Amino acid sequence: MAKEKATGAVVALKVIFKKQVEKHDVLSQLRDEVEIQCRLRHPGVLRMHGYFHDEKRVYLVLELASGGELFKRLGQQGQRLGEPQTAKWVAQLARALQALHALNVIHRDIKPENLLLDEADNLKIADFGWSTCTMGKRSTFCGTLDYLAPEMLTEDTYDARVDVWSLGVLMYECLVGAAPFEAEELEETQRRIARATLAFPDDVALSAEAKGLLADLLQKDPARRATLDAVLAHPWIQTHAAGI
Repeated sequence: MAKEKATGAVVALKVIFKKQVEKHDVLSQLRDEVEIQCRLRHPGVLRMHGYFHDEKRVYLVLELASGGELFKRLGQQGQRLGEPQTAKWVAQLARALQALHALNVIHRDIKPENLLLDEADNLKIADFGWSTCTMGKRSTFCGTLDYLAPEMLTEDTYDARVDVWSLGVLMYECLVGAAPFEAEELEETQRRIARATLAFPDDVALSAEAKGLLADLLQKDPARRATLDAVLAHPWIQTHAAGI
């Protein structure tokens, strides 16, 4: 947390050490992150006000999200949320992803650690380190395994629909308390994602509408996966989060 001297505005600083950028050869990735996030203007996207640097560090000046990471909220609430709260965040994330995709930006790393909450519990996409701006398909393997779409594991290329898959994984994790295809071994997790066979634990009671939307989002074939427009028009969203 920091305060801008001239205006008194309270912001957040993301501090990146130049040695780490050089060590991991991620200068172009950092440049992309800054360029993409600086031009995004949407309530569901964490605002980047600017950046500066000194001899050792790069500082990204960001909107302060005082509610912290969604990841921590899930931990505080026993890793399971109710349908109304989850629907609100799914709707907000879907609208934010619409704004990204309209500018040909794919986030590629939607997960609870990269989603922040403001003081009113509104969701904001953060951390654009794996994001890319493209008019076509991509082939770079990146992201977090539990949230990777099947086509990132099994196909040569993919497009913005990988973010829609991640939205489905997030919805499932909020409602069930675990990612839908996670296993103890990484190889087994990869196999489960590639098969995309969706199942629900017996001890978790979910509405038929919630299960239906999850089935639409977690479709192995991207062509059959729900669109973001369809997500926002879905009866489950309309019941719990209409107008959000």
